[in-house]
Amino acid sequence: MAQPAPELELYPPFEGFPKEGIAFLRSLKRNNTRTWFEKRKADYEQLVKLPMQSLISDLKTPFRAFAPEFDLNPKRSIFRIYRDVRFSKDKRPYKTNVAAHFVLRGKPKGVSGSGYYLHIEPGEVYAGAGIYMPAGDQLKKIRRAIADRSDEFLEIVTDRSFARMFGGLEGETLVRVPAGYGQDHPMAKHLKHKHFFVGRSWPEGQCLKARFVDDVASTFEKATPLVKFLNQAIGAA
Repeated sequence: MAQPAPELELYPPFEGFPKEGIAFLRSLKRNNTRTWFEKRKADYEQLVKLPMQSLISDLKTPFRAFAPEFDLNPKRSIFRIYRDVRFSKDKRPYKTNVAAHFVLRGKPKGVSGSGYYLHIEPGEVYAGAGIYMPAGDQLKKIRRAIADRSDEFLEIVTDRSFARMFGGLEGETLVRVPAGYGQDHPMAKHLKHKHFFVGRSWPEGQCLKARFVDDVASTFEKATPLVKFLNQAIGAA
């Protein structure tokens, strides 16, 4: 019998990230070796990877309402546990969190556009959205959009509920307004940003509950106007 396509595979409902999954990641921090992990790979698959895939699967329904153009696939969206150590002095082979990145359909995970990010690790759970480390041409387009469509941008980032949830844009900023814009530009504060993303953190216990799906979905929905503004700015929408 033919196997179902990945998009049609079913995952159990998300009932909360298991405490045992958090404990596995905590132990992995202390024992980050191939020998230790390979003996316990089945535990990783059952206690860490599968619950995250179930969470991704359950997020599909709310995403259809506010961002249907995004790809939520339990196989494609989740990051691999293996670290790329080729150019790093840190040779530990495994990541000690489980994470996912939701991008526009047909786009690769990474920093090619504005999207949504989620990770779970011992001590912190984080959900964020926007674009981190945009390429130089993307950065110029975003700044131009902020300058040219300032009213639209300000309506997003100064919205009361948006500001209450996120506070403001995260990440590094320039000391001076970038070249091409006057130091007294009315949008100077926002033009100085090098990254354009917002996020929300919880203690690890928050993800142990089934309703964590709703926490993540509401966070992503609130960030969606920013995500869409950025993708329009760089021509990815």
